[in-house]
Amino acid sequence: MKDALYSLLPVGVVRSSLRSRDECPKQGREGAPEAFLEIDPAYAAALDGLEVGQEILLFTWLHQGKRDLLKVHPRGNTALPLKGVFATRSPDRPNPIGLHRVEILEIQGTASIRVRPLEALDGTPIIDIKSVLRGMEES
Repeated sequence: MKDALYSLLPVGVVRSSLRSRDECPKQGREGAPEAFLEIDPAYAAALDGLEVGQEILLFTWLHQGKRDLLKVHPRGNTALPLKGVFATRSPDRPNPIGLHRVEILEIQGTASIRVRPLEALDGTPIIDIKSVLRGMEES
């Protein structure tokens, strides 16, 4: 397994007022601002069917995450004991994939989506978008 390599292709980038990790809330619901998802025009057709008011799962590559940490203090609180990163939502992990549940506020043109709340930094690569399933009848 260690020798296997996989590639991810960013499908877009986050445009946000958040410019440093220190400005980012730990979770979106903790005061994260609205942000824009700029989708590469090559993937614009993949946005067909998304609607204002819909919730989506946004997967990002937390490009400023430290990939060599295996244990962290939850939420950066040194009063709490160290835990393995797989037991936390830390951005520091071997594969720094971010998972964000956001609401679509506006779709501009064919490749820009305004969402809230999003705790990702400006310039964060977007690696995927999935719709939130409300029931078994949706696909």
